Amino acid sequence: MIGVEVGPAAEPFTHPALLYVDPAHYVRETTSFVREGLAAGDPVTVAVPTRNLELLRDELGADARHVQLLDMSEVGRNPGRILPQVLYRAVDESPPEVHVRVIGEPIWPGRTPLEYPACLQHEALINLALRGRRATVLCPYDVGGLSPEVLADAERSHPVLVDGDGARTSRAYDPDGVLVVTNRELPEPESCAEFPFDAGRLARARAFAAAEAARAGLDEDRCDDFQLAIAELAANSIRHGGGSGRLRVWTEDGHLVGEVQDAGRLANPLAGRRRPDDSQLSGRGLLMVQSLADLVRTHTGPAGTTTRVYLRR
Repeated sequence: MIGVEVGPAAEPFTHPALLYVDPAHYVRETTSFVREGLAAGDPVTVAVPTRNLELLRDELGADARHVQLLDMSEVGRNPGRILPQVLYRAVDESPPEVHVRVIGEPIWPGRTPLEYPACLQHEALINLALRGRRATVLCPYDVGGLSPEVLADAERSHPVLVDGDGARTSRAYDPDGVLVVTNRELPEPESCAEFPFDAGRLARARAFAAAEAARAGLDEDRCDDFQLAIAELAANSIRHGGGSGRLRVWTEDGHLVGEVQDAGRLANPLAGRRRPDDSQLSGRGLLMVQSLADLVRTHTGPAGTTTRVYLRR
């Protein structure tokens, strides 16, 4: 791919944004990136939305057999899953001396305004999560289909920009600033059911969550997912959030929403996104929450931490 250095001679981690203007430009640049990786012996993972995945599979032909192809519409439906289930997995499953290539497209014109802040937060976190690792994560952006505001955010979350003229350094690059902006206070719901809890009321909080999920019309499996996610968040409130918290549940834009609020401070922005090693016995609760939910939004500030989980109804 023109202008993007990868491999041992370059910095260990590179995170370029590909600003593509049409499908032909997209296919040309992404397949070049993939084939350069295959020729170098690099493991290659591609995680892009359905339509673009089909374009790449058709263009790669027989080479597609040597690439891990993932539908980002599924694996990245919740942006909080992408780091542990796609990026960390691709890097961690390769020897440390091997350079890994990933095409990850978490932001596309079909993303909703509700999902977008979590997508942008994910893009900024990649720079923190993979710093020092031998990897290149190329993130395509549809110049014609995305708003100027989204494209400006791409410049803030990526150190390198690639377009038809080649690669250049982003003068707007500011991932820390992006993380500040995306740690925004969450809007209040119009109405909700509420349940305050402490260590002695954890079982009742789980029952409350299950009843609200059933009332909202979730099937049995999704009721279980919602109850388990809320139970993990409530248990974290007891352990790390001052020993008590407040649970609220409501419906919004086709989702069942559960919110847990407590007095704790979430100091690590990568909490719930790192893959624990096999010997680690704790610290898996937030990772499980990201896996179960269709979307997770968090705000942490001086007064404490609020975490919302969204499950599609």
